[in-house]
Amino acid sequence: MKPKQIFNSILAVLFVFPLMGTFAQQAPNSGSIEVITTFDYPGTGNSTLPQKINERGDVVGVFVSSGVTRAFVRFSDGSFSAPIVDPNDTAGFTEGRGINNSGTVNGDYVGSDGNLHGFVLSSGTFTDFNIPGALQTTLLSINDAGDFTGDFDPGSGIFQAWFSKGGTITSFSVPGALSTFAYERSTQLVVGYYIDSSGIPHGYFRDTSGALHFPIDPSGSAGTILFGLNVRNWVVGRYADSSGVTHGLFFVPPNSFFTFDYPGSTFTSLNGINAQGVICGRYVDASGTHGFLARVRGTPPTREAGTEMKAFDSRPLVTPLDPSPSAWGGAMPAR
Repeated sequence: MKPKQIFNSILAVLFVFPLMGTFAQQAPNSGSIEVITTFDYPGTGNSTLPQKINERGDVVGVFVSSGVTRAFVRFSDGSFSAPIVDPNDTAGFTEGRGINNSGTVNGDYVGSDGNLHGFVLSSGTFTDFNIPGALQTTLLSINDAGDFTGDFDPGSGIFQAWFSKGGTITSFSVPGALSTFAYERSTQLVVGYYIDSSGIPHGYFRDTSGALHFPIDPSGSAGTILFGLNVRNWVVGRYADSSGVTHGLFFVPPNSFFTFDYPGSTFTSLNGINAQGVICGRYVDASGTHGFLARVRGTPPTREAGTEMKAFDSRPLVTPLDPSPSAWGGAMPAR
C-alpha cells in the first residue's frame, strides 16, 4: 500500500479545565488531530504496528509476517531499517518498543526458554536487560538518559510495572490488579494500564509522589490502554466500546480525553507522541493493519473521563502480587 495523505480535522472549542498540582492550566483553545501519512513495512502481507516516536520523527515498531514478529525503525525520511532480530531470539519473536533521540532501541524477544527478555540495541550492538530474579522482562520505552520502563514477571505469571532512573529500579502495581504495565515515563508521570480481576484493562498514571491514579476510562469504555506521553504530559492510547469498535485516545491528566478514529476504520490505536505533537499509531481496514503518523494542532476539545480512584503503592522490587489467578499466566503487554 502506498503512503497516502489524508486530512481529517475536527475543530471545536476547548474549555478551561483544572489540572492537578504539578500541571499548568491550559488556556481555552481550538485544536485537531490530523493524519499526515500512512505506511507499511515493505513486503507483501505485513501487519505494521508502530510503537514509539522520537523527537526527530523516527518511529520504532513491530511488523508481523506469516506468524513471525520482527522489530523495525522507520526513519524520518520515510526509509526503513532492515528487520531487527535479537540474536537470542529462537521463537521468531522480537519486538521494538522504545526509541530515543540518539536512535537507541529497546524491546523484547522470546528466547530458548520460551520466556520474554528485554534487549537494548545501540550502534548495532545488542545487550540483554533482565530484572534480577525475574522470570520474564519486557522493555517498553527508553529516554535520552538511558532510563527504561517496562514490566516483569517474578515467576507467578502476574506482571508488575517498573521504571528505572539513573540505574535505580522502582517497581509498583495497581492494588488488586492481575498485571500492571508501565509504557512510558516523563519527569512527572508514568503511564500504562493494568488488568483488573475480571480481565478488563484500564489506564492509570503514577505521579511524582508515587500516587497511582486509576482507573482512566473514557465514558462507554469496555477496556482502556495508555501507551505513550510527551514532555507536555499529553498521553495517547486506545479504548474499546461495547459495540466492538476501538478508538484512538488522546488524554490530558487528570481526567480529560479526546477520541480520534482513523477515517473509515473500526480499529484505531495511538501508541506514541513526541514533543512536537506528532503521533504514531495504527489502524485496521479490509486489507490489514497499517501504520500512520498524525499531528496534534492546538489542544483538541476534550471531555471528562470516568471517575478515578487514587492509591499509594510503591512495592519493593520482585515482590509478587497474590498469584492465585494462575490462569492469567499468558499475560503479555499490549501493542
